[in-house]
Amino acid sequence: MTTHLAARRSVLRHAIVVGLALGGVASVDGSNFAQAQGKLEARYSVTLGGVSFGQGNWTIDVHDDQYTAAVSGSTVGLMRIFTSGQGSSAVRGTVSNGQLLVNSYASSIQTDKRYDEVRMLLNSGSVKEAIADPPSTPIPERIPITDAHRRGVTDPMTAAILRVPGNGDTFTPEACHRKVGVFDGRMRYDLSMSFKRLDKVKADKGYQGTVVVCAIYFTPVAGHVPDRPVIKYLTDLRDAEIWLAPIAGTRLMVPYRASVPTPFGTGVLQATQFVSVPYPHRASANSVRSQ
Repeated sequence: MTTHLAARRSVLRHAIVVGLALGGVASVDGSNFAQAQGKLEARYSVTLGGVSFGQGNWTIDVHDDQYTAAVSGSTVGLMRIFTSGQGSSAVRGTVSNGQLLVNSYASSIQTDKRYDEVRMLLNSGSVKEAIADPPSTPIPERIPITDAHRRGVTDPMTAAILRVPGNGDTFTPEACHRKVGVFDGRMRYDLSMSFKRLDKVKADKGYQGTVVVCAIYFTPVAGHVPDRPVIKYLTDLRDAEIWLAPIAGTRLMVPYRASVPTPFGTGVLQATQFVSVPYPHRASANSVRSQ
């Protein structure tokens, strides 16, 4: 029974990571990005096979030249009988030419039997420093991470904040056209998306309206052990979805819901609160002088 519980936690943990991390770093189209200023306060529930598994909070604060985001969560319900845990992550970065560029990322997870911490410093998409405690076990089967794997990447949380290119409707298939390289301090992987459909949602508090539903795909690159069942399972997975909702006043979209089939039932991350507000647009010095 202990083995099955450990496997269940491992699969769901990796599945929810995929769901949250999916999205794309902001589009290279930076037109009118100065108007993309807003704040999101969201609350999520996590279930596995319909059974309550965890809950969490996510805040995002985006200004015209910088952004911050933080997430925290813990196990709830029956899962606390078998194990208790809590975790948090935080990022800070800049906004440049329409892109969210992470400068620092920190994550920690505490369970009954294990503490895991990751800290990273990045510059223009390159990892300059990464500390993982405890370090990954050095075994021959693990694909080594090279310096090349640490370039052209973002962190798991920034990867979940995407910008829809252009100036028109954000509820378009283009919102799903993403592929992003992610480094989480231990593993380098690619996440990609494809458009499936539009749908409607209604949070208990906050957002109600259209969401863009995307298929999500996970491709491990380095830092993993290829023969591990959870890696094989997630690599072959083709039925995972992520539902994207907007941050008010911006062209940014983030996960409202993520669903990932597992051998123990479908893992679902679902927003119960999704409250976002725009910040007033600040006129630039040039526009003030031209008036």
